[in-house]
Amino acid sequence: QVQLVESGGGLVQPGGSLRLSCAASGSIFSIGNMGWYRQAPGKQRELVATITSGLSTNYADSVKGRFTISRDNAKNTVNLQMNSLKPEDTAVYYCNARLQLRRFGGVEDYWGQGTQVSVSS
Repeated sequence: QVQLVESGGGLVQPGGSLRLSCAASGSIFSIGNMGWYRQAPGKQRELVATITSGLSTNYADSVKGRFTISRDNAKNTVNLQMNSLKPEDTAVYYCNARLQLRRFGGVEDYWGQGTQVSVSS
């Protein structure tokens, strides 16, 4: 069974840091783009950052200079280092990956279960 498992959320004070991790497991032929999205209460899910298999990155303007996305292709993991956190960063954070399960199969979007990040004093 293919799944994305996230870890690393929690409660932190403004200005603090957290590191989110996500591991893809199961029978996977290849992984394309990986990324992090977030959804705050009453709002739509939004892109936070993405990274290609070639390690090119893309960030939402709201997190540029504060968040860093990285991945380890050998371990099928993607991480999000979040620094200088603000109360408006509070949301459920979801890991996303585009997975090809078979050599001649199609590519599908997979999502993690979500991890809560709360920034409050």
